Amino acid sequence: MSLVTLLPFIVLIGAMFLMTRSAKKKQQQAASMRNDMQPGSGVRTIGGMYATVKEVNEDTVLLDAGPGVDLLFAKNAIGAVLTDDEYNRIVHGIEHDLKSDSDVVPDDASSLTETDESADEAAAASDEKSVDLGKKDTAEESADDAPTEAAEAKSDDEPKKTDGDTDAK
Repeated sequence: MSLVTLLPFIVLIGAMFLMTRSAKKKQQQAASMRNDMQPGSGVRTIGGMYATVKEVNEDTVLLDAGPGVDLLFAKNAIGAVLTDDEYNRIVHGIEHDLKSDSDVVPDDASSLTETDESADEAAAASDEKSVDLGKKDTAEESADDAPTEAAEAKSDDEPKKTDGDTDAK
């Protein structure tokens, strides 16, 4: 046999070796995580239930799922051991403030605006250049409407064009 015919088999065996090696590594990490569990730790089961570890035995874990609710699980059923901050955030809705030293952002924008004195000056300046957005007087309307009425009368005298008509004869 030549090396060319053996090459696909070598690549296949190498890929299988790498896949089994990574799977073994994940299993070892999961086993060490389960062995490191201690009473008081927050955990998530593989079914998605969050609870607190009450007691750890050789193959089982006693979990406190709520007031008066103790559940016995196999160690293999523990999907993840959570940090205290993560467990409190998920179960109790308590957000740990990581940026407690930073400035507090106000709920409104009042602190972002200028002081009252400069706001009064700005209001006074804007009053000088006020624009009237109200309706026009009737005298102004009649004067303004006269040219448009003449244009409408002129357009009424001319025959209306349809899509196919042109001015050329």
